[in-house]
Amino acid sequence: MSITWSRLPSLSALRAFHAVAEGGGYSQAARALNVTHAAVAQQVRSLEKLLGLALVLRQGRGMALTAEGADLARALSEGFGTIQAGVEALRAGGAARPVRITLTPSFATQWLMPRLKEFWDRHPDIALSLHPDARVSDLRRDGMDIGLRYGNGNWPGVEARFLAPARMAVACAPELLAGRKTLTAAEMQGMDWLLTRDWPEQENYLASLGLEPATLSRSEFPGEELSLAAARQGLGLIVESLALMEEDIREGRLVLIHDSRAQLPAYFVVTTPGPQRAATRAFLKWLFLSA
Repeated sequence: MSITWSRLPSLSALRAFHAVAEGGGYSQAARALNVTHAAVAQQVRSLEKLLGLALVLRQGRGMALTAEGADLARALSEGFGTIQAGVEALRAGGAARPVRITLTPSFATQWLMPRLKEFWDRHPDIALSLHPDARVSDLRRDGMDIGLRYGNGNWPGVEARFLAPARMAVACAPELLAGRKTLTAAEMQGMDWLLTRDWPEQENYLASLGLEPATLSRSEFPGEELSLAAARQGLGLIVESLALMEEDIREGRLVLIHDSRAQLPAYFVVTTPGPQRAATRAFLKWLFLSA
């Protein structure tokens, strides 16, 4: 059934009348709606004027519904009851639904996964649904609660908050250094490299080190996970976001050779404007504490 909105009274007036009918008086309705007695009476009078019908009659110190008022009250009880049931079903479903997170595969593997046990230790009742994807996801269209994005933080239509630096760095397995603490530009130029395909920022960073990216001996990979796996095996030097190599460097699988210390680009937490579910708020709070 198509609704002709222009023929419907205001929701405030209908709600006020329903509260009067349900509570048995204006004072009871005012308490239920948290408004004044006069406000309820005004809404009911405006509804009667619009309909051209008396809906409420005074009886001594109380009130009674007219026949028309009783008919409208029954219809509103059914309608508001259906609305309330639908809203409560959404709330119940929303509370149980996992927090949906879109992020790059490398950030999921290298940064988030090593930290997740701490989150579940604190919040064992909150389910997460990770959606690794190199593409930037439209949060509303794809039904995502949170995006973890790499960039400058200036995406339109969303709220972006800084999470972690993504400054680029050069690293390699310890055996490639052969006892050296660092490498000169000439030494790096002559070594094998493990690079990510189609990443212009990577090429600019290499050039800033005094290297000639086009002449490097390079193996190219479609994603950071594969290049990191190769770097751990000692197959060459790697350029990567420092945030994604922190654990490898801390545990000695890789050694830091050069750090750009640039502030941007970085990793940002992205959400749509508006209120968030309790589970989403809990995960966001934990994210920032863990960064």
